[in-house]
Amino acid sequence: MTDHYFTAEPGSAHQPREIKVILRGKVFRLTTDSGVFSRDRLDLGTKILVESLDLAGVRAPLDLGCGYGPIGLAIARELPAVQVYMSDLNRRATELTAENAVLNGITNVVIKQGDGLAPWRDLYKTGFRFDLVAINPPLRAGKETVLRLFTEAWDFLAPAGQLWTVIRTSQGAKTYLRELQRIFPAAETAAIKSGYRVLRARRG
Repeated sequence: MTDHYFTAEPGSAHQPREIKVILRGKVFRLTTDSGVFSRDRLDLGTKILVESLDLAGVRAPLDLGCGYGPIGLAIARELPAVQVYMSDLNRRATELTAENAVLNGITNVVIKQGDGLAPWRDLYKTGFRFDLVAINPPLRAGKETVLRLFTEAWDFLAPAGQLWTVIRTSQGAKTYLRELQRIFPAAETAAIKSGYRVLRARRG
């Protein structure tokens, strides 16, 4: 039986492999494994989201549900003077992210394991807020979980912060856009490509 990737402690036997991907014009070597999302190849939605991000002026980005790290590591390479925060419920995923940061010579990342925004509560208490949250949401975990993550992101965003997400049109992207418009003052479709919609929600 295959583990669901949205789990804290995958029990499946390790089957590591390395893939090579190009993100925002840069080549990355990424180690993947069983028990994590899209282990065999980079998920197309993830690639579309990464390529769509507007990183101008971003100083405190979070890759929420980082998997083995493609989104956050791409941001970190493009913004070497910025500390990039990355977290995932799945412990195996965060271990892979740490490994992949080393594999690609990336040091400006902070990686934590935990559910949703919980790993960053202590940081939140100091007054720190993210100015960008990027998430390829765990749709298989259910709509309630996805909306909880969106709502938590709202709480942890700076006043002018943005949430970026990607969802297949056939998997309810238009419905999720309406939900984001209920949570955030403004939300829109930022890009449409290959059956996916990139959604951007603004806190203020």
